[in-house]
Amino acid sequence: MGPGPSDVPDRVLGALARPTIGHLDPLFVGLMDDIKTLLQYAFQTTNSLTVPVSAPGSAGMEACFVNLLSPGDTVIVCRNGVFGGRMQENVERCGATAIMVEDEWGEPVSAAKVAAAFAAHPEATTLAFVHAETSTGVRSDTAALCALARDHGALSIVDTVTSLGGIELQVDAWGADAVYSGTQKCLSCVPGLSPVTFSPAAVARINSRTQKVQSWFLDMQLVMGYWGGESKRAYHHTAPINTLYALHESLLMLREEGLEASHARHHRNHLALVAGLEAMGLEMAVAASHRLPQLNLVRIPPGIDDAGVRQTLLTEFNLEIGAGLGALAGKTWRIGLMGHASTATNVTLCLSALGVALARQGLAVSTERALAAANAVLAS
Repeated sequence: MGPGPSDVPDRVLGALARPTIGHLDPLFVGLMDDIKTLLQYAFQTTNSLTVPVSAPGSAGMEACFVNLLSPGDTVIVCRNGVFGGRMQENVERCGATAIMVEDEWGEPVSAAKVAAAFAAHPEATTLAFVHAETSTGVRSDTAALCALARDHGALSIVDTVTSLGGIELQVDAWGADAVYSGTQKCLSCVPGLSPVTFSPAAVARINSRTQKVQSWFLDMQLVMGYWGGESKRAYHHTAPINTLYALHESLLMLREEGLEASHARHHRNHLALVAGLEAMGLEMAVAASHRLPQLNLVRIPPGIDDAGVRQTLLTEFNLEIGAGLGALAGKTWRIGLMGHASTATNVTLCLSALGVALARQGLAVSTERALAAANAVLAS
């Protein structure tokens, strides 16, 4: 129950164990087509260039930046947590200039500040921001931010690593141009792949490049020959066959449950957890209006040993929760309710375990009251 990876269901683990076949085998090519269709469903897009990059979410992030940016470009980068900072790193390594829009950690990206940045920098070609900030548990208004980019003739790069499958994500309806995610969060697949999708406008920019993409492996013009070919596929790299089996299975499970049902499950369990935590006397660190249901940021009470609580949960209850990152280290816990781990059983386990760990450190808490509050939400 940390910030990822989430629990992987047996069905997905079983898919990993299927016989390995060649990456150009006709059967595998058919599986590639299925994965593309399933990813289009998950992203809610018809984008032809929708593929899993054969590396973790950080590589998906880099793929978006190196393909869309050229030296000398100006990019507006929004930072309200750790991963906005990583976007800045990517921009600068591409030889572009990052115009930073800063918001407090725990707050969403300010559309007003982004609008002001575009007004001050009309030469900006791209807007980059995080939809669901894993370091803070905050959701930003992706539809509004993508509309701002579009109104200023810019493309948008959107981090959806923690959001895909857990909360609403409408790539086409919101007009997002380059979107990347990960498999190990709300998809409950093993780590190691990064689903990405590029709009027709993003593909047009890639195809009009006058300089080679600085990364050979992540060059989408080359990758398209393998993943995007309608007839014969051109060899690019040896795909991680068995990991793609696992992704296919996890995407099948998402489609079987349905996106709306998955979102509702994450939301219901989140409300139950919050009710229990607050009944225990703990405080949430993010306002309810922009909390992520799959990543819950909780304030650590004064005098409580952060590492000691997490160690108790891990060693005595086999339960992992995440520490705070950056400016929030030592001040918050990050409790994940992602994918297969978003269950009523995990909500009650977490509350019971926290009650023991906090009481052991002298904090007066009522686990019974916490469980009653959570169960009331779950029963409603």
